[in-house]
Amino acid sequence: MTDTLITDTPDTELRDPRRRVRLDTILRLRWLAALGQLTAIFVVVQGLEFDLPVVPCLAVISVSALVNLALQIAFNPMQLLEPRHAGGLLALNIVELATLLYLTGGLDNPFSFMFLVPVLISATALPVRLTVMLGLLAVACATLLLFFHMPLPWDGEEPLDFPPIYIFGVWLSIALAIGVTSLYSFQVTEEARKLSDALAATELVLAREQHLTQLDGLAAAAAHELGTPLATIVLISRELERALQDNGQVSGDIKTLREQAQRCRDILGKITQLSSTGSMFDRMKLSTLIEETVAPHRDFGVDIKVRIALAAAKEPVGTRNPAILYGVGNILENAVDFARDAVEVNAWWNNETVEIAISDDGPGFAPDILKRIGEPYLSRRRGNDDSQGGGLGLGVFIARTLLERTGAKVSFTNRPFPDHGAVVQIVWPRQRFEAVEESETGDRHGADLTGSS
Repeated sequence: MTDTLITDTPDTELRDPRRRVRLDTILRLRWLAALGQLTAIFVVVQGLEFDLPVVPCLAVISVSALVNLALQIAFNPMQLLEPRHAGGLLALNIVELATLLYLTGGLDNPFSFMFLVPVLISATALPVRLTVMLGLLAVACATLLLFFHMPLPWDGEEPLDFPPIYIFGVWLSIALAIGVTSLYSFQVTEEARKLSDALAATELVLAREQHLTQLDGLAAAAAHELGTPLATIVLISRELERALQDNGQVSGDIKTLREQAQRCRDILGKITQLSSTGSMFDRMKLSTLIEETVAPHRDFGVDIKVRIALAAAKEPVGTRNPAILYGVGNILENAVDFARDAVEVNAWWNNETVEIAISDDGPGFAPDILKRIGEPYLSRRRGNDDSQGGGLGLGVFIARTLLERTGAKVSFTNRPFPDHGAVVQIVWPRQRFEAVEESETGDRHGADLTGSS
């Protein structure tokens, strides 16, 4: 039974998990609406002593309450509704409200603006198509109430009669409010969704980079732990080979054993070297960082020129940070993708700052997106055809986020006329670039002492 109303398996836009709402949320809103309607009826009848068709109104509210009870009993309120079913319940809210308004004065009733509520809920939780359908349903109901409704409950001796132009203004304001507020709510919610997804992707990228560096550390630890027993095996096998050199067959087997053990030691030595160059605890000069970032992009038909400026201050040496490597590498990859012939990577430093500037001779950034670069899912640069892919979307957002986490300030500009091309500047305070956590330093010293034993 739950398969027909509720599902957790997304396969289309209507089943997008980002565009779902829990049944419990809808039921809470429906119970709140029923309670508010009962309160309004009680105040009008008992407090204001206006003549109101109480029985029909209570019948509509009772039907709404019975539907709520049936859904709460038949289904798990904490499961996610399929968008079309959530839209159906919101449409039922609109119809119920329209029926109550028909019984209580139509658009003369000040509560007619409650048509906005179901549409706004849809705009924040459901696909655009369903929101548009609910908005049209609400406007259609308001239009019918413009012509067909029972009198507004009021003092019988002095009935309240609004002019038609005023009622038309109420209808128009409801229609415009539904359109404008729904569009605004949808836009804000969609931006929040994109930002949330982009931040999640950033965390995944950083976790992957950290996982890779942790594997290097495990390899180094394994190589160190296996080195001592292998050294013992080699030593004993050498002594046995000397002692049994008269026994040709046994001596040959022992020699093979010693050679294989030595081979294992050589392999572990290579692993240790690889881990020492890839460990996140290693220190690397700025020029080494740039060369490691540039190397994978040299064979794509674009000339990459690296210029390291000479300075009186000593060249900065920082931690081999996966976030910096990924961030600089991603920006460089974008520059290579959009460049016509050449990309320049310039670096310089002083006692206060460390800066890397990456520029290309491509079309540059479009003026309309120049100030928004780094936002998630931003459209690509101007002048780029579809064959080159997207560009300037989630990747740049992730790169900028990771670099700013390391203390860098990232800015995007274009080359001054008559030159053309994009320029990305990454600037760190020198202390942040060279900073090493004390715990990391202590761990490394401990590892060195252990390895030296």
